[in-house]
Parts: sequence; C-alpha cells; structure tokens
Amino acid sequence: MKILIIENEVYLAQSIATKLSELGHVCEMCTSTRDAIKSNNYDVVLLSTNINGQDFNPVIETFKKSIIILMVSYISNDTVSKPLSAGAKDYILKPFMIEELIRKINHYQEYEKLKRRNKAYEKYLTHSFASLDSEHNFDNLQLPIFIFSPYQKHADSFAFEYAKKKNLPLHFITLSDPKAINEIESITDNSLIYIIDFQTLKKSERKALYSSLENKKAIISSTDKIDDETYDIIEIKSENNIFDEGEILPIEDYVKFIVLNYQHKFPDTELSKKLGISRKSLWEKRKKYDIVKKK
Repeated sequence: MKILIIENEVYLAQSIATKLSELGHVCEMCTSTRDAIKSNNYDVVLLSTNINGQDFNPVIETFKKSIIILMVSYISNDTVSKPLSAGAKDYILKPFMIEELIRKINHYQEYEKLKRRNKAYEKYLTHSFASLDSEHNFDNLQLPIFIFSPYQKHADSFAFEYAKKKNLPLHFITLSDPKAINEIESITDNSLIYIIDFQTLKKSERKALYSSLENKKAIISSTDKIDDETYDIIEIKSENNIFDEGEILPIEDYVKFIVLNYQHKFPDTELSKKLGISRKSLWEKRKKYDIVKKK
C-alpha cells in the first residue's frame, strides 16, 4: 500500500515509515497539511492532530477516498470528534505499538474491499432482477414462509428485496449442503435466512428443517410444487414462462419464450431468421399465443 504520514515530529514519522516499509508498504512523509494536499494518490493517510495551527478539513476532504487514521496525543473535540465527523476512519493514541497501527490499517483496508465488493454485488443483483416483476407486498408477511416458483430467479428476487426493505442481514443456505440444518440452527433470530432447494429434501427430512426454523426469520424456496401446508406458501408465476437453467422445453414453448422476451430487441425480420421461421409464421405464432407486440 502507498501510505502518507503527516507528522511534524520527524523522528516519529521516520520510525513509523521504517517499520511500515519493512512490511512492504511505500511510505511518504510531510510535516504540514499544506504539503500533504498537493497529491491525493494514497491508500492510507496517517494524520497527526498535534500540528499546531493546521486546518485538518482540507486534508480530510482531499483524501476522502483514502483510509485516514488520526494519530493523537490526547482526545478532544478538535483532535478526534471533529475529524471523525469530517470523514476520518479512526484514531490511535500516542504512544502506540506499531502492531496496533498495522491492525487498524489492515482492518479498514479489508472493510473498504468488502464495501466495494458489496456495491458490485448489489449492482449485479439489481441488473439481474431488472426484467422481473418485483412488486411484492411485504407488510403483513409472517415468516417463516415458503416460495414456490419454477424459475429460481423469481424467488431470489423476492428474498433479496425483502431483506433490503426490512434492512436485515441475509444468510444464504442451500439444502443440498449436508450441513445446512446445523447452519440454520446457528444463525441468530434477528437475521433473515434465505433457503433454497427445498425440493431436494425427502419428506422424512423435513421435520428436522421445520424444527430448525422455529422462531427464525426465513424464506424457503422450491422449484417444485410444495405439498405441505406447515407454513404459508406464496406461488410466484412468470407471465413470460421464463425457464430456469437446465430445463428443456418443448419446441413450441421455446418459440413462445423467445418471441415474448426478444421481440422488443430485434425487428421481425431478424427474429424470424434467428428462429428459423418465416415472418408469416412469426405473425401466426403471435396470434396463436395471443402475444401483443409492444411498440
């Protein structure tokens, strides 16, 4: 990592830089905030709040994308509270062990990685679920609840949307995992558990699942019809007959799927060519399946 040390005690700055450099980090030092804000290309900024007469806000604003850790000799509103409110991540009290400083750096570096990864996952899920009808009423939903949909993505969308609207941490579990029941039992009651592959359970195995769900907030999905009324069941149907990966459809159903989902992307000439049929046959398919072409 590239680390900037802003410290007017040169000996201390050099000592920190030497120890961090030994661990493979690239360190630069400066003794004033004016020199510090000339560049902002740093992963971590170690900012001493002992520099008299210096305004720390421009530093924090300049390095808002970096991990800023305050190095303080005493705790006060000016040395800790205000800089933290402005965007600094944490502080460490002088004198400190270099190992403690490294622990803080590593902690926040991992935190930033997780934030970026989570943002990427959320963006992907939003894109993935964009084509689905995700208007669900969660107001009076009593958990645990079962979701039946032959298309897994519909149940996925339901569970992730519920977790987001209720601001609950989400645990994902597949019942194809032999340790699934033990994992369910270990999860705290204030988390949402999303469980898939209910259709893989034998009837003799369901009792253990139901026992593990007691007092849990859980959404359980199945791609097969559920012939058990232990809990409420929501069936999510797809108007477009979307099929899940691995399912083989009859030719007629496949043609219907393609027409419904791709007619807005391709002109009739190209769509009929891709299907290997004439434009007249395409028109006849629409009439047969009562498909209205959206303009």
